[in-house]
Amino acid sequence: MAGDRPESGEVPLLYSEGNVAARVALEREVRGWSTTELAERVTSVGVKMNQTAVWRIENGTPRRRINLDEALAFARVFELPLEELMSQPLEGLDIDSRRLVQEAVEAFYEAREARDRLHHAVVAIADHIKAHPDSSRAIHEQCLRLMGDERDARTLSGDIEDGGHY
Repeated sequence: MAGDRPESGEVPLLYSEGNVAARVALEREVRGWSTTELAERVTSVGVKMNQTAVWRIENGTPRRRINLDEALAFARVFELPLEELMSQPLEGLDIDSRRLVQEAVEAFYEAREARDRLHHAVVAIADHIKAHPDSSRAIHEQCLRLMGDERDARTLSGDIEDGGHY
């Protein structure tokens, strides 16, 4: 397709349907998804797609065209901005390094979500203790029982006394 592979002397397009097709294949492989699993995920966000369509986008000759709804669905399931999905993959990032970065990004967001949950729980307990000061000792004892480690229990109790985790 025009713009996918530049002829000699042509300037390659920054964004092209060929880039999207290449990124679909790359992002799917990085996540370890089959073409069937990707098709199911795209369908689950509201754009009907089957495994054959994914294969034809990635490998077909001629390659299957991608409409805007499909591009938006791919961006959503890969959790990428559409502009990033349309961009050429970065040079120097092989599939293993992309997997490692993907794992680190996922772990980062999971850890942030866990810190937020912990903060909200600690604030709720601190508020409960303010409303029921006589429950303070029992709450700290319960932390120790559930955690089993005195140092960790003291840390959590300190966060509760300070009124938050951050």
